[in-house]
Amino acid sequence: MSLYEEIFEVIKERKKQYETGTAAENSYTCYLFDKGVDKICKKIGEEATETVIAAKNNDNNELMNEINDLLYHVMVLCVNQGLEWSDVEKVLDERNEKIGNLKKFHTVDKNT
Repeated sequence: MSLYEEIFEVIKERKKQYETGTAAENSYTCYLFDKGVDKICKKIGEEATETVIAAKNNDNNELMNEINDLLYHVMVLCVNQGLEWSDVEKVLDERNEKIGNLKKFHTVDKNT
């Protein structure tokens, strides 16, 4: 089991704790579940922006932290929406099979 899979399992456990009312009082993950999809998506947007800023600032230490924050919040969204991490990995595997098949981009004639 990868570290990401382990973290995903912990997030799933927090969701169960939230749903059964047995969550630790200071659990940030349970707080996100309590606030719902809008709050989770807002956090993803914030973390994505912070990731971009860290990259543009050429600050790899900050970039590593922001990427992990982004991935954590994406995992929380997956659990909230009932997706398994293996579902996400399956899509990645399918896309990996297509490497080397450059998609042709559709061009739009703006004059018509």
